[in-house]
Amino acid sequence: QVQFVESGGGLVHPGGSLRLSCAASGFNFSLVRMRWYRQTPAKERELVATISGAGDPTYYAASVKGRFSISRDNAKSMLFLQMDSLKPEDTGVYYCMAVDFMNSWGQGTQVTVSS
Repeated sequence: QVQFVESGGGLVHPGGSLRLSCAASGFNFSLVRMRWYRQTPAKERELVATISGAGDPTYYAASVKGRFSISRDNAKSMLFLQMDSLKPEDTGVYYCMAVDFMNSWGQGTQVTVSS
């Protein structure tokens, strides 16, 4: 079945960086658009970034554009999110998901940005 395992979260100071990873399985990864979402204390689940199956084009929420970068390794069925210049408002649980399998979610990875 469709599965996602997110990793790479942690506690970081404002201005710091983290790289999130997502291992996907159960479908033809290279054919599917992938997304990162986050669940923050203040908001409902928020779309952070999208990437096409080929790796381009990409889309970013206005709040993260210029600071985050989404990428993928189709040979390994892996999705990544490089997060730089982190802010306290980036704190939340980050999830990856496949556009074609909207009902399947992993356990997420916690990102905490705090001094």
